[in-house]
Amino acid sequence: MTTSFKLILGSSSPARREILADMGYQFTIVSPDIDEKAIRLEKPDDLVMALAHAKAEAIKRKLQDKCLSNKEVEGEPTLLITSDQVMVNRGMIREKPLNEQEGREFIKGYSGNFAVAVGYVLVTNLKTGVQKGEWDKPEIHFHEIPDEVIERVIKVREITNVAGGFRMEHPLAAPYVKEVVGAMDSVMGLPRELTKRLLEEALEDTSI
Repeated sequence: MTTSFKLILGSSSPARREILADMGYQFTIVSPDIDEKAIRLEKPDDLVMALAHAKAEAIKRKLQDKCLSNKEVEGEPTLLITSDQVMVNRGMIREKPLNEQEGREFIKGYSGNFAVAVGYVLVTNLKTGVQKGEWDKPEIHFHEIPDEVIERVIKVREITNVAGGFRMEHPLAAPYVKEVVGAMDSVMGLPRELTKRLLEEALEDTSI
């Protein structure tokens, strides 16, 4: 896809990278490298928004440290995508589990129940300073997950090293997903339609 802007994905998530590439964009990746545990808010909506903004600020500082030339600043705009997501199950926020025990508790909570993937996508126009962000909240309903399956799953880092500790699209996990209310790319952390719209809005808004 040919665009009139440069694009940076502020995430090291393989899933987000895959989704953005599949949308046809060319982009570079800059990891924000922030301590997410240092930002604690009770409401999931507030937490994911704060983390997305913190990631954007961290990457902006990184780019400033690299001393972008005036030519780069004055040329075509650069758009930065940052986002965050947590799972909410039984009224509890579920981020990446710290260990196997926490991962086990998370998945037991999903069994025969449901979770909401509360996400926030933020697009920052680095040329104008305009920021556009919005929440996305797909709902995931689960079948009963047997204890022996849970014990297998918590040993596979590829499944547990995500928000909520249960990568839905993994072959070991997918059979226990009963229904997704919303888009699967939303569950994976980067909703396509929302991201595309925010990119367009960040380009068009000249209010700053």
